[in-house]
Amino acid sequence: MSNLHTVPRSTTQSVTESNAVQAGTRKGAAQSAAPRRGLKWGTWAPPTITFIVAGALWQAVALANPYVIPTIDAVWSSLAKEPMMYWSNFLVTLQEVVIGAGAGILFGFLLAVIMAEFQIMERAVMPLIVVVMVTPVVAIAPALVVAFGFGMMPKYIVTALVVFFPMLVNSLAGLRDVDGRALDVMRTIHASRWEIFRDLRFPGCMPFVFAGLRIAMPLAIVGAAVAEFVAAGQQAGLGSLVTIAAAQANLAVTWASIALLCLMGVTLVSLLALLRKRVLWWSEDTTVAR
Repeated sequence: MSNLHTVPRSTTQSVTESNAVQAGTRKGAAQSAAPRRGLKWGTWAPPTITFIVAGALWQAVALANPYVIPTIDAVWSSLAKEPMMYWSNFLVTLQEVVIGAGAGILFGFLLAVIMAEFQIMERAVMPLIVVVMVTPVVAIAPALVVAFGFGMMPKYIVTALVVFFPMLVNSLAGLRDVDGRALDVMRTIHASRWEIFRDLRFPGCMPFVFAGLRIAMPLAIVGAAVAEFVAAGQQAGLGSLVTIAAAQANLAVTWASIALLCLMGVTLVSLLALLRKRVLWWSEDTTVAR
């Protein structure tokens, strides 16, 4: 009879402990869910407040100094009055960014692949690349106009040069940052260079490639604008519009063009972030991959 009474007490104790554990788990989950809700608010609220404060300070300075910077409503009014003028110049600059930066990014990655496979190529070519990269691009642009004429080619080349070096350096670092044990295994099974590149080096370098792209995209906007500043010839693009408006002391057009350049850069960086989430779904959010 004593055994019959012992079993229910043990069972009741187990159930009680199980319920306590489940209650504690639910309580912990509820406590961890609260910070997540707060984290979402904390993600968008600080930059929103910062932009509101910056806009208010801008408006105050513009009202006090109308010959220094225009008011926000003056910039908006300029955009609304002549949307086609801004749109056509926006498309010209975007074309320079897409073609010039695309060529620089592609060539930088391909050269990084060659250097990763053949170190003698790095020793032979890298000093020349460093010399070209430390040369001011504003000094190269006029020479490119002499060599390639007054069309779009000098602007493409300047934009490509600006993005080429960060893409090369990041891609080369990623291609060499492979797991040594995985590389030994692939060599043990007599994998070819192409198989090692396809299955090991290329997937492993993607976080570094996207880090290079995140640097290259804003630089592409800068390169296109600088090319339009210093490369004589076709007076089109937001950079040329900034130069013309500044010469005429038209602050509203000048800052409206600058705002569109900023909008282009933010849009390209945002699209790149979305693409990275799709491509690098397997990668953790490390500092290198950001």
